[in-house]
Amino acid sequence: MTDLPRIRTVGLSGLLVTFADKMEEPANRAALAFRAAVAAQDWPEVVEVSTSLVSTFIEVDLAAVPIDTITDRLEELLRTRDWLQAALPEGRTLWHVPTVYGTDLAPQLEEAAALAGVDPDTAIAELSSARVRVLTIGFAPGQPYMGELSETWNIPRQEGLTPSVPPGSLVIAIRQLIIFTTHSPTGWRHIGQTAWENFRPSQQDPFALSPGDELTFPSVSRAELLKIKDQDTSGAGGATSEALS
Repeated sequence: MTDLPRIRTVGLSGLLVTFADKMEEPANRAALAFRAAVAAQDWPEVVEVSTSLVSTFIEVDLAAVPIDTITDRLEELLRTRDWLQAALPEGRTLWHVPTVYGTDLAPQLEEAAALAGVDPDTAIAELSSARVRVLTIGFAPGQPYMGELSETWNIPRQEGLTPSVPPGSLVIAIRQLIIFTTHSPTGWRHIGQTAWENFRPSQQDPFALSPGDELTFPSVSRAELLKIKDQDTSGAGGATSEALS
């Protein structure tokens, strides 16, 4: 017997609906689909709906709204379907983001490759051909967590912290990739560098990526990336895109 999906309170700020106890692809799809379903209900008490890797957060002022009022609605909505079989959101996009692997711009590629048990050339070939999905966005504005990579890349985080990586850094751990949107310390290994800016505060929609979008990171030379940085001022970093659904 399982107690999933599980509904819990998050202080007085809302409720969290969890579909798995660890990252699993069906649970991520469930969280995305349930977020869309709750948003479609247009309940007046709900301020915002968002997702993490395997959960949906429903922001409600629980000091003003009885918990049972929202919990009963959520339980009824959960009973309407098997959320683990849910399809991905409509309107998704596939992005191809030019990436330098290694060099002085991404100095931890060889370390990550050694942990994965492959040589650097094999690492670049695998990572540059992998296709990953935006699982969630968080930690910093617009910062996408993407996965899942093959089991080869189930490598741990560092025990210590890298003091700072620049915006556009592609980092790796536990079968996931992240593109950093700001200068930040990290315990993830810096294996690639892009000119991609996912947080574009001057635009009407400041996040270029949405959960459910997919990405590839084709390899380019250091000189090619520097040229892209000089010529592409849009924040797209030379990326191309195509509609998925």
